[in-house]
Amino acid sequence: MAGRIEDVAAAAGVSIKTVSRVLNNEPNVRQQTQQRVRDAVARLGYKPNPSARSLAGQRSYALALAYNNPSRNYLMEIQSGMLDACHGNHYNLLLGPVGIGQHALPDLRALFENSRPDGVVLIPPLTDDPVVLAYLRTHGIPFASIAPRDPSTGIGVRMDETTAVVELMRHLLALGHRRIGHIKGPRTHGACQWRHAGYRAALREAGIAYDPSLVVSGQFSFESGLPAAHRLLDLADPPTAIFAANDDMAAAVYRVAGGRGLRIPHDLSVCGFDDTPLASHIFPALTTVRQPTADMGRLASQQLIDRIRAPAAGAMITLEHTVLVRESTAAPGRRAGA
Repeated sequence: MAGRIEDVAAAAGVSIKTVSRVLNNEPNVRQQTQQRVRDAVARLGYKPNPSARSLAGQRSYALALAYNNPSRNYLMEIQSGMLDACHGNHYNLLLGPVGIGQHALPDLRALFENSRPDGVVLIPPLTDDPVVLAYLRTHGIPFASIAPRDPSTGIGVRMDETTAVVELMRHLLALGHRRIGHIKGPRTHGACQWRHAGYRAALREAGIAYDPSLVVSGQFSFESGLPAAHRLLDLADPPTAIFAANDDMAAAVYRVAGGRGLRIPHDLSVCGFDDTPLASHIFPALTTVRQPTADMGRLASQQLIDRIRAPAAGAMITLEHTVLVRESTAAPGRRAGA
């Protein structure tokens, strides 16, 4: 039979409360004591009972991921990172689709009244939704944000997306591209603004006038990228390169370009943002910005768990980015619409 918590406490020579604190990764337990407890847990094959932990600590030992994001690849990467953090801290993970604005309220009530997670991780655009933020603050619910517009107001994780896009655009400009199309995300999404700002900043730096006809909107989904790509390639003077604000929309550009007989990158260079698994799975492999999405999910969850355990703990972490130059970009060849 697997050991009980009482057996672990006896084997380690500590109290049941100390065993609980070690298993919950709570602070102020000496390293030697932690090791004795963990050795006893391994030796006895002890498995914490989630229900008992919840009743004892008046917690659910669950985090929720609240999302309203059409990019399945992005969402799966965030979820993967969160699962790592939850597993390491003996937490469960709940998924909660949440509406925007006033439509968020019934979803939030259902999530917190029925499942009662100890805290929630928000991803864009919910990170900046005033209705969502007001609900959480009013009800005293701990939360961590991924890529918030204002990183000074809470805990979580972010990246300098504007600088990342400037570096990506410099790559296209160095190849000789001067007509570069851009497919933006939805206006409510902070990433839309940061990535568009990087696009414009790089053009200014190169002395190239901003042409609004080269900028179209999408919704960060593959489906929304299809009409956006058609609009750009239907121009009388189409772009020789397209920067899509995420990998899903970049993949849509591939579909549209292929349907027109255009070869990537010989006839049209394409780049994206995020470096989801899709970026290296499509052919030719996509030049993109690596946003460490799984790491962001893991670190945001860890900051949230730290805050749940100690109200003064947790921080807003800024991660580094990497521009990954792959096979989808080259010097401009014949005109993209020819």
